[in-house]
Amino acid sequence: MSALQRRAADIPHRFAWNSGAGQSRVNRERLEAYRGLHDGQRCFIMGNGPSLAKMDLRPLANELTIGMNRVYLMFDELEFEPTYYCAANELVLEQFRDDIAALSMPRFLDWNARASFDPADESILFVRQALTLSDFFGRDLRGSICSGGTVTYFAMQIAFYMGFHQVILIGVDHSFADKGTPNRAEVRRAAVDENHFHPDYFPKGSRWQLPDLLRSESSYRIARDAFEADGREIIDATEGGQLEIFEKRDFQSLFERE
Repeated sequence: MSALQRRAADIPHRFAWNSGAGQSRVNRERLEAYRGLHDGQRCFIMGNGPSLAKMDLRPLANELTIGMNRVYLMFDELEFEPTYYCAANELVLEQFRDDIAALSMPRFLDWNARASFDPADESILFVRQALTLSDFFGRDLRGSICSGGTVTYFAMQIAFYMGFHQVILIGVDHSFADKGTPNRAEVRRAAVDENHFHPDYFPKGSRWQLPDLLRSESSYRIARDAFEADGREIIDATEGGQLEIFEKRDFQSLFERE
């Protein structure tokens, strides 16, 4: 779909969001309950890179966490489920709708996918991703936010809205085994997904898009500056990650008590 086609298809979604009536009104009321809910606390955003499967995640059982996309593939191995969940990519929401609908924690999803989910489910909240010529950092989920080219950026804006003082990234490897054209939807032909923590994350025959790492880096800088301007911080505790935007911190050191 071209940029022009995407903008045309987005018109009814934008109109419904801005109407302030019906589902739009109910959704904003649900979002209001999360504004500043975790003021001053810290949270962990769980990326989906291969490094996540190599980490001892047991310390997160007593932490506030945000899982993304197909994080639920780890649930059988974990001693906890993430506090929150988010998904923004249309291919993820289309192909794994049933999996996402079956989750029980609060889920922040892209507004344009609302027809695929039960509007009576109060644990599902929709967020509007604005189509703009340049990326920005959305501070209020009741307005609109920006995709930034990655669900991790989507999660950062959610964390900011909820008031988290410190956001810690794990599993954000910022590198992919597959090479190709970013953002182009392709059918996976490989039997094993080497780009993520689970070999069936995007199984053979599913559709996916190679991320645009340069755009991600640009949006991460915007997020870093937004947090720092408000006296907050994002740090990176990914094991062996290639991202160089945020301060690095050893994961285990975050749980040491003096």
